[in-house]
Amino acid sequence: MTHTISGQYGRDTIVLETGSWAKQAHGAVVYKSGNLVLLATVCAADEAKEGQDFFPLTCEYTEKLYSVGRFPGGYFKREAKPPEHEILISRIIDRPIRPLFPEGYFCEVQLQVQVLSADGDVSVAGHALNAASAALAVSDIPFNGPIAGARIGRVNGELILNPTTKEILNSDLDLVVAGTKTHIVMIEGEAKELSNEEMIAALRFAQKHIAEFVTLQEEYAKKIGVVKREVKLKVRDEELLSKVKEYAFAKLTTANQTPDKTARNKEISNVNKEVVEFFKDTIEDSDKIKDIKAYLHELEYEIVREQVLTKGTRFDGRKLDEIRSISVEINPLPGPHGSAVFTRGQTQSLGVVTLGTGSDNQRYETLEGQKEKSFMLHYNFPAFSVGEVRRSSGPGRREIGHGNLAERALKLVLPKPDEFPYVIRVVSEILESNGSSSMASVCSGSLALMAAGVPIQGSVSGIAMGLFSDSSGKYAVLSDIAGLEDHFGDMDCKIAGTRKGITAFQMDLKVTGVSFDVLESVFEQAQRGRFHILDIMEKHISKASSTLAGTAPRIIVRNIPKDRIGELIGPGGKNVRGISELTGAELYIEDDGKVTISGSNQESAEKAAKMVDGFLQR
Repeated sequence: MTHTISGQYGRDTIVLETGSWAKQAHGAVVYKSGNLVLLATVCAADEAKEGQDFFPLTCEYTEKLYSVGRFPGGYFKREAKPPEHEILISRIIDRPIRPLFPEGYFCEVQLQVQVLSADGDVSVAGHALNAASAALAVSDIPFNGPIAGARIGRVNGELILNPTTKEILNSDLDLVVAGTKTHIVMIEGEAKELSNEEMIAALRFAQKHIAEFVTLQEEYAKKIGVVKREVKLKVRDEELLSKVKEYAFAKLTTANQTPDKTARNKEISNVNKEVVEFFKDTIEDSDKIKDIKAYLHELEYEIVREQVLTKGTRFDGRKLDEIRSISVEINPLPGPHGSAVFTRGQTQSLGVVTLGTGSDNQRYETLEGQKEKSFMLHYNFPAFSVGEVRRSSGPGRREIGHGNLAERALKLVLPKPDEFPYVIRVVSEILESNGSSSMASVCSGSLALMAAGVPIQGSVSGIAMGLFSDSSGKYAVLSDIAGLEDHFGDMDCKIAGTRKGITAFQMDLKVTGVSFDVLESVFEQAQRGRFHILDIMEKHISKASSTLAGTAPRIIVRNIPKDRIGELIGPGGKNVRGISELTGAELYIEDDGKVTISGSNQESAEKAAKMVDGFLQR
């Protein structure tokens, strides 16, 4: 039986339909907004795998090029490996949904959202999250939702829900928010140096509209008569837990006071081995040994949080708002065009900048057509950075997401192309990690850009904020969280920006939401931390180097009439090829008549520019 419901979501009319397509999925919704049609499906295993002790959730967002009447590029003419923008939207779906499944639910869940028909004016990210939540809402899979997503823009000071693609181009804010009826659960986006107050206002605006769409989903599920599966949770052995706590609590408390990550992990491992060894002779059931390990983790969770919430101190002795020690190196590498090492505690990022020409632009395909990027930041997280051994492979979802966040933090302070006509690539090599490596990438990237002579508008720093809270409403906000505090905390909120304001942000929760009072505290405390970091960074370099590296290309730009592009190129590229052969420079000609001339030195570029000028005078 087909069930349909429609409702207004800002300026958009949303239609949800289930029961007609993909009926064998455990939950399936056709989601429509204008010409946009999404199919969201979800399936879950009936039982968790034997020994499963984590929640295996997979979220996949896919854009079908037939949705805009186009063939995929490449030899095989079919969609293949997901491009980065699809991976980023998959992460936007995953992050707010994951913490809302019941604790202890370990059945495998696969959630897929496909774009079947696209609307060029409609931004998809918020709608994709809504479709995913709706599929869960109409399924029998246990889920503490629904939630809703909202993309927020701001044009001429006016906040806009789900802005069009054209409005986003003129917006000083690009924010994706997910929330329940009452609380925000995820934020991500970029801003043109907005203040804390402006950010909170945008989040309040989003929350109001999110509540409207959550209500629509609740009405829809009620109309269908959804009955959720019963969650079968493992029964805790309270007697064994009590014995483990009595034996191990003091030992774990002592081990947790070790500030060094490697030493602390070793101490905790030794305690765990000792406890298992102590109990194994009295326990015949091997599953009980696994239970002991789980109970030890629970005790560690309790110890770390109790210290923060009752004593106001952290495992490494820092105050709640204290930043770890910071060191900076400028241009440690002689070969690259610019480099910097930023170290904060046991997190270290090597930022390296390469300057290129128009031919180095990154080209990629989206539903809107072919696009180009002249700035990119790539984030690498090798196994040695955390003292592990694993197979090296290409960047995973985490690396792509972290790189994108750091890229967004820096791109808004870059000079305009007519002021600095270079393609810029920043690489962040994480050399060691103990929390907040993406924000270390922002700092090393900002320093390396200045070292390379890129005239950015101001230094950018980033900080990761944490939250510990309890059922009574008591909470503590932590600045510059280490990996342990991220693992045992309720929130990971990354905020980057200049002294003028915020440029990028990302927040994920492990709880079902945070209040605006908490968010205001987080943003205010983060600003103090960011400024402290900027003070240290600017002691080492506060403005761009006045000269480019000797190995950087030299670029001169000329603009020619469009109707003379063919003449300059010549038959079969003869003229351009001749200029290149005589001068050693390269010419990159764009459709609008912009000619970028790049040489390995200034003399080469100037010689080619004179030849182009001479051609135009014919």
